Amino acid sequence: KMAGSRQDDGQTSTGRSPGRKRRTVSYSASSEFTDLVSAKLALIEDELGRQAGADTPFVAEAANHIISAGGKRFRPLLVVLCSQFGHEADEADLVRAAVVVELTHVASLYHDDVMDEASKRRGAPSANLRWGNSVAIMVGDYLFSKASLAVAELGVDFVRLQARTFSRLVQGQIAETRGPSQGEDPLAHYLKVVADKTGSLIATSAVFGAMVSHASAENVTALEQFGEDIGEVFQLADDLIDVTSTATGKTPGTDLREKVPTLPTLLLRASGDPADAELKKMLDADLSDDAVLADVLEQLRANHVIEEARAEIQRRADRARTHLAPLPDGEAKQALDALCDEVVSRSS
Repeated sequence: KMAGSRQDDGQTSTGRSPGRKRRTVSYSASSEFTDLVSAKLALIEDELGRQAGADTPFVAEAANHIISAGGKRFRPLLVVLCSQFGHEADEADLVRAAVVVELTHVASLYHDDVMDEASKRRGAPSANLRWGNSVAIMVGDYLFSKASLAVAELGVDFVRLQARTFSRLVQGQIAETRGPSQGEDPLAHYLKVVADKTGSLIATSAVFGAMVSHASAENVTALEQFGEDIGEVFQLADDLIDVTSTATGKTPGTDLREKVPTLPTLLLRASGDPADAELKKMLDADLSDDAVLADVLEQLRANHVIEEARAEIQRRADRARTHLAPLPDGEAKQALDALCDEVVSRSS
């Protein structure tokens, strides 16, 4: 739960998963650049499976459960793209850096599903449903340990950043679990949770890419700011997808049913429009019945807060794009610019 999202179960447009067809970058780019990015992501995918290996077949199977199901691989993609803003990166370090952030993310999903009592992840039965909560938690811990071993090989600066990121992930999870303090603005609290739980690791992905290529301090700063903002957009878009889309591997309305606050519901609760009063009451009702949940979803999708949420997500994506200005022009910069639109379009 700490580093990921409840909807982080779609398929990436790049990379390769075991048993799946190789995919190519989805944005417009030269064939040379597309091939370069896809080749790096294929190496990362192979190394992910290797790193999730274990001394016993059972642990190896459980540790690869989420990895082998695929995923967007958004964080490794950022590592690869952001490695283009310095000198040519050592390939082994690049792959290792990408594996560290993805292992950290995947490990958090095992814990996420336990805390959410989830039954599905990326369209397949969740690890906690298949093997129980205790095994799922320990497998998550195992993958965290593998990420720690890998990052240690990159050097103390990488270890320090990984530790700081993990601290933010944990604090964000605690904040979400406890909820806003008395008198605290619920929307501000939610946005801080989004920044810590998702923005932090995506920002680290961007910085890791810059660091393995020994990019300039100015470029590192720009990429960190971009990563933080696009990471928040990524999560806000996923939270909106929970309401607006049925094309994911999970049941729509999961957050509504679990009473998890998200941008559209928080905007609704803050609305002073008397016409929203009945829908607010429905959000607080028992939504365990599928028909009741479907009715609430239908009404929420037609409410003004959906367009307001989309506008806020677009505003933040536009802000993320401004951080790219000082970076040198080229296909990597164009790809990051395109990501701003792709992340937003997922929630449209």
